[in-house]
Amino acid sequence: MTAHRVNAGSPLLSVSDLKIQIRMDAGTLAAVDGVDFEIKKGKTLGLVGESGCGKSLTSRAIIAINPKECETSGSIRFQSASESSAQPVDLLKLDPTGRPIRSIRGKKISMIFQEPMTAFSPMYSIGNQIVEAILTHRTKNKAEAKRIALDMLRKVGISDEEKRFEQFPHEFSGGMRQRAMIAMSLSCNPELLIADEPTTALDVTIQAQVLELMKQLQQEFGMAILLVTHDLGIIAEMCDEVAVMYLGKIVEQSTVKEIFNNPKHPYTKGLLHSMPKLGRKHARLESIEGTVPLALDMPPMCGFYDRCKERMPGLCDQQAVPVTRVSPDHTVRCFLYDEKGEEVERHAKADSAGQPLDEAL
Repeated sequence: MTAHRVNAGSPLLSVSDLKIQIRMDAGTLAAVDGVDFEIKKGKTLGLVGESGCGKSLTSRAIIAINPKECETSGSIRFQSASESSAQPVDLLKLDPTGRPIRSIRGKKISMIFQEPMTAFSPMYSIGNQIVEAILTHRTKNKAEAKRIALDMLRKVGISDEEKRFEQFPHEFSGGMRQRAMIAMSLSCNPELLIADEPTTALDVTIQAQVLELMKQLQQEFGMAILLVTHDLGIIAEMCDEVAVMYLGKIVEQSTVKEIFNNPKHPYTKGLLHSMPKLGRKHARLESIEGTVPLALDMPPMCGFYDRCKERMPGLCDQQAVPVTRVSPDHTVRCFLYDEKGEEVERHAKADSAGQPLDEAL
C-alpha cells in the first residue's frame, strides 16, 4: 500500500506499510499494523489516538530508538531538504547504532520526549547536555556550542540563562524542563521535530505557552512537526493534517478542517463527540463504550468492531478493512464507504444469520 497523499509536493518524510510486532509467550502482538502517512516540509501532522494505539512506537521507529524486542518492517523514507538532489534515505534499512542514522538522529530529525525528567540525565547539568548535542552535530568549538545553547535557552523563554545553564534537571520545574527539552531538540536546527505528548504533564497555562513557543520556532526555523497526542484541542490548534490511529492502524486521515467538520470513521466521530463544547455547560459528554482489545494474534477484522455503534455483523468482523479515499484529501478505513467514497446503504446489509442490521444492533 502506498502512503496517503494529502497534498501534492515532495514529502519530507514518507512512512509506508510500517509494522511493529512484539513476540510474546502468548503470541504476536501487532503494536503497529500497516501505518502509512507523509509529512510535508514546514507542515505539522498530528498523530492522534488513545493510549496504547501505537503512536509512540511509530514516532520512535522514525529515529530507530524502539527496544530490540520490536520487529519492524515497511519503509520510512526521509528526503533531507539540504540534500534534495539525493535519493530519499530509507531509515529502516540503516543500522540503529551506525553512523548514518546517528548523523540524522538529533540533527536532521529531533524529538521532544513525553517526560523530560526521564529524558534528561540527572547526573549532568542542563547546559552540559544541550552542549553535548551541539558538539556532536553542529560545531566542535566548545565556546560556540555554549553560546548556541544559551541563545536557545533564551529563545524558549528561560530567564537568567547563564545560571540555569549550570543547574541540574531536578532544579527545574516541569514546564522549565519541557522548555529545556525543546531547546536541546532545536539546538541543531532540525528539519523534522517529533513531539511526543509534549504537554501531557503540564498545567493548561504552561501548555498554551509551550504550544505557542513551538509554533513560533517552527516559523523561525521552517521545520516540519510530527505532533503525537491524544488531545484533539491541541490538534485543532497546531496541525495542518491529522492521522487518527486506533489499535495500530490509521483509521482516518485528512486536513484538520475536514476531520473536524466532516469526520467519517465512527471512532473519529466518537472522539469529537466526547469533547466539551462552549454553550453546552449542562450537557453530558458522550463516551466510547468498551475497551481497546489486545492486538494479540487478531483475526482479519475491524479492530473497532466491538465498540462501534455502526458495525455490520458478517462484514466488519469477517475481513480486513481496506483504506477508502472518500475525497482527494480524505481517506478512511471503514466498510461504511464504498470504493467510490460514498456511504453504503446500511439498511440493506444483514448479518451472517440473515438478520437485518438495525435488529442485529
